[in-house]
Amino acid sequence: MLLLANILIGLVALLHVYFLVLEMFLWTSPTGRRVFRTTPEFAQASKTLAANQGLYNGFLAAGLIVGLAQGTDGFHFKLFFLSCVIVAGLYGAWSVSRRIFFVQALPAIVALILLHLH
Repeated sequence: MLLLANILIGLVALLHVYFLVLEMFLWTSPTGRRVFRTTPEFAQASKTLAANQGLYNGFLAAGLIVGLAQGTDGFHFKLFFLSCVIVAGLYGAWSVSRRIFFVQALPAIVALILLHLH
């Protein structure tokens, strides 16, 4: 069960690295605008905010990666950063789009459950 939890935690971390790249570097590109469903004007006007948000996603990924690197000693890192991802995903689902729940919060919830089942 722990192996499955760690695989899912790794996927959640990779998702957040992907979000970092999209928000910090590709926000105004056609790819970034398509993923986030923004207009060129909105993307340009909000690119500094998006880059800041991308940085925070990078911190979430880094915390999960540190937890994974610590092995069984990383339980509390994994617990804390998965909880942060869940809170961010729930807030995003409430404030921006329900789609965020399924992309961000749900995988972290499943990983957190699996982490506790080991």
